[in-house]
Amino acid sequence: MLTSAAVCPHPPLLIPQVAGGAAPELDGLRAACDAAVRRLGPADLLIVVGSGPSTRDFGSDAAGGLRPYGVDLTFGPGEPVLPLSLTIGRWLIGDRPALFQSVAEDASPGACLRLGADLAELAPAVALLVMGDGSACRDAAAPGYLDPRATGFDAAVAAALAGADRAALAGLDAGLAAELRAPGRAPWQVLAGAAGDAVYDPELLADTAPYGVGYLVASWNRRAMTP
Repeated sequence: MLTSAAVCPHPPLLIPQVAGGAAPELDGLRAACDAAVRRLGPADLLIVVGSGPSTRDFGSDAAGGLRPYGVDLTFGPGEPVLPLSLTIGRWLIGDRPALFQSVAEDASPGACLRLGADLAELAPAVALLVMGDGSACRDAAAPGYLDPRATGFDAAVAAALAGADRAALAGLDAGLAAELRAPGRAPWQVLAGAAGDAVYDPELLADTAPYGVGYLVASWNRRAMTP
């Protein structure tokens, strides 16, 4: 059963050693991510979910590294194998034990929802850290250049996260997300599948696009049942 979730983006610049002198530009986003992770409630199992080349379970001991981004940093034991999304997630949780699950960036919405439902059944109380960026087309300097649909797409995701609207997340258009270079679509739909029919108290902690890429941070906590 999903008891809490944190949603965070995964730009490598979130890590100060990668950002260098530009690190202060993301101080607010970094603080929001830290707050979302701190709000994850007590759980029997923490699972970090993020997009990758394929859908696979990396277990609990997998490492991630940042050498491709010019910094010789590794998080976790062994040779780095985690995709970027899970590498940043591993950094965010520090020493907290967790499982690491990637979901293929092109996975169908149905497959994402099923994966989420399966993950929620792995323990009586499951917490998810969901890693995902929004569109990369918010302005002309963005990695995907300017696409006028990007602002509306990100706004719809922000509203869904702010309202714990599972149906809205489940209904995100995979084709549009791919065109807008939004790798968060699949992980967000995993969250929708994990949430089931429970009621959550949500809060949107950040909604920004400093480099033309949509970055969203949110916190969901399952509402206690009243007698």
